[in-house]
Amino acid sequence: MDRTAWIAVALCVIGLVLWEVYLAKQTQRKAAPANAPAQFSPTPAAAANASASPLATAAPSIAPKVAEPIPSFPEQVETLRNSDVELRLTNRGGGIKEAVLLNHVAEKGERVVLNSAECAPIGAITEQPSAPALPEFIASHESNATVQFERTTPEQVTIRKKFFFPKSAETKDNFVAEMDVDLQNGGPNPYVNNGYFVALGSAAPIHPKDYPSYTRLVWCIDGKAKGIDVGWFGGGGGIFGLGQRAAQPFYQGNVPGAEWIAVSNQFFTTLLAPLTAKATSAWGRRFDIARWPEQKVFGLEGALGMPGFQLQPGQTYRARFELYTGPKLYHRLAQLEHNEAEIMDFGMFKLVCQFLLNFMNSLHGVLGNYAAAILALTTIIKLVLWPIQNKANRSMRQMSALSPKMQELRDKYKDDPTRMNQEVMKLYKEYGINPVGGCLPMVIQIPIFFGLFKMLGQAVELRNAKFLWVRDLSQPDTVAHLPLLGWPVNIIPLCMAATQIWLMQMTPKTGDATQRRVMMFTPLIFLFICYNFAAALALYYTTQNLFSILQFYQNKNQPMPTLEKVAPAAKRARKNR
Repeated sequence: MDRTAWIAVALCVIGLVLWEVYLAKQTQRKAAPANAPAQFSPTPAAAANASASPLATAAPSIAPKVAEPIPSFPEQVETLRNSDVELRLTNRGGGIKEAVLLNHVAEKGERVVLNSAECAPIGAITEQPSAPALPEFIASHESNATVQFERTTPEQVTIRKKFFFPKSAETKDNFVAEMDVDLQNGGPNPYVNNGYFVALGSAAPIHPKDYPSYTRLVWCIDGKAKGIDVGWFGGGGGIFGLGQRAAQPFYQGNVPGAEWIAVSNQFFTTLLAPLTAKATSAWGRRFDIARWPEQKVFGLEGALGMPGFQLQPGQTYRARFELYTGPKLYHRLAQLEHNEAEIMDFGMFKLVCQFLLNFMNSLHGVLGNYAAAILALTTIIKLVLWPIQNKANRSMRQMSALSPKMQELRDKYKDDPTRMNQEVMKLYKEYGINPVGGCLPMVIQIPIFFGLFKMLGQAVELRNAKFLWVRDLSQPDTVAHLPLLGWPVNIIPLCMAATQIWLMQMTPKTGDATQRRVMMFTPLIFLFICYNFAAALALYYTTQNLFSILQFYQNKNQPMPTLEKVAPAAKRARKNR
């Protein structure tokens, strides 16, 4: 390796180190007060209810703000529960104070909780989400499966809200509830509503290493999801002064015809789909999380805007909403009727992600372990690609054998690049070699890799899945931190980079020196991508590197292909094929 290549490698290493320093500083900064939403102080009744619960739960703690006046009425909490989720409903605003996921565990064995008790309840109706009024509702149980709230406004409009679990043929993963709203005008005058908001509650990271870009406000129009993440509220300096944007206290945008709106973190979501009319706007606001005081972590609360309506005396307005409060399980979301699965945001690799996720879950159903499922998935993919890789390896060995002749042409026509390229292509044709034949497996692997990257980033199935020293395949496999610097030591990505370098050393040297230098950076690039990502991705890539090394050893023991010029008849036959 020449001096230029060593300089390039050194610069890549320095860039990677500087990036790790930046990440370490970002996670070690203590959160400072920001534009957090108005908070609601839990009442003694709420605290008593929480302490009486048999479940240990982990809801995000919001940084303290100036407390609002304590309501003049005691809080009453009712509960709806099935085998997967417990909804804790409050008479303050008549909504879901917390959704406790009974089969999903957060840190220290606590249950995962969606929505913070300090944020507006899910399903609360308000005219201004930035300063929500949460009036008292009268709560009652119509049955063990239904909770109803009722309130009469000063205009003599009676508001009734009913929460229940709709009937489902599914025996598990039932995270869907329904909220029915009736407004009856019992007064002598017409009632005019110019539009209202329905609170979505809040979303926040469950684990301190969760990627913040997944904490998002998302909406879906015509089957396509769009949204913003918590980074949007911080503004940005743009590129060379272009695209500068000041920090924003909240987001509010028109989304006419939205099928649903949701707040989401990396693995869980609260999604609200209006069933009687489509949404018109989306609202969101970022807040500080105080659960991990040594880190700067943000949550996000949101609201869904609905069109206005008018009621003559005696008339009733009805609206129905479907609520999904649970993990982002693709197979479950895909069964719903309003493109709810688009919350996964698989992007351009959607088909690849869907196939890999379904295949991985099928293998898990047989093997009973997600690490084993990933290893089996890697094995099957490599076996399918084995014949193609064999041809690619043979092509690379032929190219390596042809290198001396190519170098002669480069030296001969070094002052005439056009003629040099023409002669090189002519040389390929003479010997019947496809110059891109060795790249085909890599081209196939690229969508698989990035499909896995998108899929594994949100695969809630991998949470708390163990493998050897790895305690959670959805998180980096950090085993220690370097003294003083505090950098994480992640074993599997380092093994991945080592096997990739080993593989590159075995690969026949083809192409010119510049191409080879570019290829030398590949291990560093993949290490950069995978180092702080889910350990499952590095496990997949390390395994497939080992299979490739095994295949190269097998091919290396085969006779070296001889260079033979292709006869004209063979050329015509090859062309006809």
